[in-house]
Amino acid sequence: MQGKKKDSYSQSFLSLCTLQHLQTRREQRQLSLLGKNKETHLSLWAIDELVSPIASQTEFHFSKWSDQPEFMFALVYKITQDFIVGIEDILQPLIDRARLVSYSAKEAWVSAMILLISGFLAKRVFPSLADKYNEKTIKLEAMSSWLHLIDLIIAFDKRMQSLVTSESGFFLVESLRFEGFSKFWSVLLIFSDRPDWLKIWSKTELKDAVRKLREEVRSENSWLINKKQGIGIGSHKDSEQYVLSTTEDGKSPIIADFSLKIAWKMIERCENLPSTVLRVQFIRSTAGRFLRYFSDILVLRFNNSEVDPDDDEALMRLCGCINAASYCVSKLEDWSDEANFIEMKISESKSKKNVTEDAHNYSCFFWEEINNFAELETNWVMEVISVLLQQFETLSWDYLQNKELFQETRISGSMDVHVSGDIVEALDSLRSRLDVIKLGINPKDFLDLWRSVADGLDHFIFRSIFMNDVKFCDKGVEQFDADMRSLFLIFQPYCLRPEAFFPCIRDSLELLKMVKEERKHLLGLLSKNERRANCLRLYGILRVSDVEAETILRNRGFTV
Repeated sequence: MQGKKKDSYSQSFLSLCTLQHLQTRREQRQLSLLGKNKETHLSLWAIDELVSPIASQTEFHFSKWSDQPEFMFALVYKITQDFIVGIEDILQPLIDRARLVSYSAKEAWVSAMILLISGFLAKRVFPSLADKYNEKTIKLEAMSSWLHLIDLIIAFDKRMQSLVTSESGFFLVESLRFEGFSKFWSVLLIFSDRPDWLKIWSKTELKDAVRKLREEVRSENSWLINKKQGIGIGSHKDSEQYVLSTTEDGKSPIIADFSLKIAWKMIERCENLPSTVLRVQFIRSTAGRFLRYFSDILVLRFNNSEVDPDDDEALMRLCGCINAASYCVSKLEDWSDEANFIEMKISESKSKKNVTEDAHNYSCFFWEEINNFAELETNWVMEVISVLLQQFETLSWDYLQNKELFQETRISGSMDVHVSGDIVEALDSLRSRLDVIKLGINPKDFLDLWRSVADGLDHFIFRSIFMNDVKFCDKGVEQFDADMRSLFLIFQPYCLRPEAFFPCIRDSLELLKMVKEERKHLLGLLSKNERRANCLRLYGILRVSDVEAETILRNRGFTV
């Protein structure tokens, strides 16, 4: 426009901006009297009027591209990009003259063009796709078209937002930049008034994610340990880098990382939904259900793998399931610490009137998923521990029932003391199983596992021998000490003082090794029934009770 035509348009534009400024001030005064605040809206009347004839002309082209929405987005983006410089250079000074504080011609132009295509999609495209989705014969085709359209919308939103964030966009007021992006600058605004469409979208996303996971699960290579882990935590915008924020020590299988990447991608796809409530609904319906589905797959794989301590491959499969559950717990805890998820959890908590969940758990967005994976991890570790202890009990049965082994009366020191033959197989099997498990399981769970195994063996051996009225002579004490030292050596690679994790056996050996005078003195103190526990502490006996100690001392014989 040149000359009078330009002056006339500028005057009309300025007049409309001035009118909007007066109306805005009037509304603010009215709301101020009521003690309310008016939300800042990025729409400019003058820009809306400028876009109105463009909408009429583009609708003709849109109607021909209902099955090719990519052309619609390309056209709208081209129009927006071609005029955005002129809009800012020519119209922004007029907006400033009208005293419309914090209003941007560039923002209003982009927002209006997004609303232009959103209106057509809501009126012509989405209703057609929704109808197709409800027809069983063409449901798969409708799902594919729906996902394709969402992909185009997300890419289009990013391109349109990039037009605003360039150059002067970096100096926008923070509240306008971020609230405006989510509320006015996304085609996903369509879903704010159509919960039925949001439900279809979430179902489609979930079915597509489950399909991808099923294909991946069929390959045994997906259950191998992910050697590429170890990438540091990056921006939440970079899904791959964010999801891979772990260490190689986690030993999680590839399938766990693959599943979390799918879940995170679904979360990212809804980040431009116009309200926190909608984002919560979408994530619960997609990523939340998908993670529960993945946990069911882990349960199925664990149950299909027999817990056979003699089968190295079976043990490695079980360790893979444990590692996957542990990895998911760690990553979901990291996600829940993100500001966006904290905000969503607060919003969700306020929207629920009757809250019955534990207050601590309820503060975490993924508390249900975390608890689910953590429970699986704990139960599976305990099941492996139980199998190891049962195998040790089976292999050491003859040893524990051989009371004569500890009642021999040969002179001490007459010959070297070797490990009892009846317990060698049990010790060797335990050592080899722990070595295999250590290679396959993550360090955190292995630490809990070997300590629990040690504690279980401590109680089992103590109850089986000392509480079974077994008599000990000098040679028997030496034999038992040699056998237990061999047991302690199995755990030597995992700690400096393995005997510290066998307190009952350690105390029993201390009592058995007492000389005759010490034994008589301690029995005398215990017989007085006064401060019996304190008497034991004086001799360094901390775990064995006074009754148990008295039983052990009375069953201790001496070689004549």
